[in-house]
Amino acid sequence: MSNKLKIAIIGCGGISNGKHMPSLSRQADAEMVAFCDIIEERAQEAAAKYGAEGAAVYTDFRKMLKDGGFDVVHVCTPNDSHSEITVAALEAGNHVMCEKPMAKTTAQAQEMLDAAKRTGKKLSIAYQNRYRSDSEYLKAMCENGELGDIYFAKAIALRRRAVPTWGVFLDEEKQGGGPLIDIGTHALDLTLWMMDNYKPRSVVGSTFHKLGDRKNAGNAFGEWDPEEFKVEDSAFGFITMENGATIVLESSWALNVAEYGEAKTLLAGTEAGADMTNGLRINGDRGGRLYETKVDLSSGGVAFYSGGQEDASDREARLWLEAIREDKEPVVKPEQAFVVTQILEAVYESARTGRAVYFDGTSDN
Repeated sequence: MSNKLKIAIIGCGGISNGKHMPSLSRQADAEMVAFCDIIEERAQEAAAKYGAEGAAVYTDFRKMLKDGGFDVVHVCTPNDSHSEITVAALEAGNHVMCEKPMAKTTAQAQEMLDAAKRTGKKLSIAYQNRYRSDSEYLKAMCENGELGDIYFAKAIALRRRAVPTWGVFLDEEKQGGGPLIDIGTHALDLTLWMMDNYKPRSVVGSTFHKLGDRKNAGNAFGEWDPEEFKVEDSAFGFITMENGATIVLESSWALNVAEYGEAKTLLAGTEAGADMTNGLRINGDRGGRLYETKVDLSSGGVAFYSGGQEDASDREARLWLEAIREDKEPVVKPEQAFVVTQILEAVYESARTGRAVYFDGTSDN
C-alpha cells in the first residue's frame, strides 16, 4: 500500500503545466491521482503525462471532490474561482495549495481563511518567488536583524512590453485586474515577507490604461487585441503601515521604462539596505565609508543559503508537502496572503475613487 500523499489538480492549463505538475512529479512522496479541467482534453493530457496509474479525469470539480480519494488539492484556475473551489476542497477534507493571488477580492479571501480555520486543514498560496536563492538569503539577513528596522521599501514588478495574450489574463471579470493582481502580487508578497510587517494603515493607488488600446509589435508575447484588453496596463501604490513604514508598489505589463524587473524588492533599514534590481546587492556604511556588496549565489556554501541547486518551484512543492506530513505551518501562511489581497484591492479602490483607503475604517474626507 502506497504511503504517498495523493494529490488532485483542478485546472490543467498554463500554470499547472508550467509549474505545479512538473514540480509535484519530482516529489518522491507524492502522486497525482485526479485531474480536473473544464476542457476534458486538457485533463486527459495531464493525467497521461503526470498521473499515477488509473488517475481519474473530471470536468466538474464538485464531482471530483465528492468522489475523493486524495489528500491534497492544487487549485490552478482563474482568480475569480479561487475562493469557491478552495473552500469546497477544504470542506471536503483536503489540504489546499491555491495559485496566487489568494482571491479576486478580500471578501473571497476571507471565506478561504474562515474555511481553513473551520476545517483545520492547511491552506497555502503559491508565491514561489519566496523560494529563490536570493529571496532566501535576504530573508535570513532580515531575520538576523542585519538590515535593522526596515522603514522604506519598493515592491517592483515592471515589464516594458510583456502583456500575456493567452488565457483570461486580459479579462477583468475573471482576473480582477491586470499586472497589479498578476505580477504586482508577487513583488508585494516578497516585500511584506522581508519586512515581516502585515499591518497596513493606508493605501493610495493609481491605475492606467494608456498603452493597452493600441496594437504593439514589440510585445514579448505577440500583439494583443485592444478590444480584449479590459484591464490596466500599469498600476502603482503608496502604502503606509501602522508603524509608519512605507512601501512603493510598481507594476506594469506595458510601460515606457528602460529599467525593469519582476518580483523584486528594495529595502532600506537603519543598519543596511538591500535590493534585487541588479542581482542581490547589500549597501550601508562601515568605518566611515559607504559600501556596496553584490552577493554571489552561484554556488553552495553561501552564508544563510540552504537552497542548494534546487529549483524554486521544486522547493515550493517539497516544503509544502513537508508541512503537511510533519504538521507544520506552510512557508506562505494564508493570513499573510490575505493582507496582500487586502492591499491590492485597496490600490484598485483608491484608483477608482481618487481617495485614500484606510484600514481602520476612517476616510480622507
